[in-house]
Amino acid sequence: MSDSDDRTAPAPTSLSRTRYLAGGAAWLLTLQFFVLEAVSVARFGGYSRVDQAISDLGTSLSPGAGLMNASFIAQGVLIAAGAALLRPALVGLGGRLALVLLSAAAVGTVLVGLFPSDDGGATHTVGAILYLVGSGLGLISLAYALRPRSEAVGTVLALLGLVGIIGTVFFGTGVTQLLGYGGMERVGAYVLPIGLAVAAVLLVRQGDDWQVVLPEGEDAPLTKRQRRELERAEAFDRARERDEALEAHAKKTAAADPDDPDEPFDEEAAWKSPRQR
Repeated sequence: MSDSDDRTAPAPTSLSRTRYLAGGAAWLLTLQFFVLEAVSVARFGGYSRVDQAISDLGTSLSPGAGLMNASFIAQGVLIAAGAALLRPALVGLGGRLALVLLSAAAVGTVLVGLFPSDDGGATHTVGAILYLVGSGLGLISLAYALRPRSEAVGTVLALLGLVGIIGTVFFGTGVTQLLGYGGMERVGAYVLPIGLAVAAVLLVRQGDDWQVVLPEGEDAPLTKRQRRELERAEAFDRARERDEALEAHAKKTAAADPDDPDEPFDEEAAWKSPRQR
């Protein structure tokens, strides 16, 4: 898509500062998963992150099962709440896909918490699949939604999403020799809270400040990258006008007194545009 197409696209809906803060806080709080998982592991004697699945921490054999399952459910609520609050800030097709995929991930982790692996049966498996698939693909979609704001953050989210997809595919197909069964599952599962925290920091810091209205007053936003390109184009136009003014002045001087080539050159006047003169 060309820059001109981007500039004429409908402007995203503005959000209040409170809504940015609330949505960003929800996504930042998804990092609670790492804290409560560490507590559950500490209470589960002999647990191995490399050899055992995350869901084992939520079974009846785990002393921290209630805490871990509560973390799963809270994770889904936080993902969905952040997506709902920040929805208008996620622009384009990437934003719409991100909402669908992140919502799927949210539903998945809630199912994992409500139906532990030791007695949840197929429902637990469906929940785990929804979370893992929604995580990787959701982060890639989110990357495209946020790339107009920051190419660096968009790249980070895309890479995290790709890592998550690779981890999910390897885990699902049993290719776990390198990192172990639990280790490979964590490659697919850990990327989402990390990516959402990165996105939350960007959105809270920028708010709506990334939008710039065109000089003509059109109701269309410019990204920072587009603004830099517009400034370069304007600088080029100014330089071209100066060159034309210099050339016109030289021709005017030569026509006024062709026998006196040594007439003093008024540099200040030459650099003025025809309109300024």
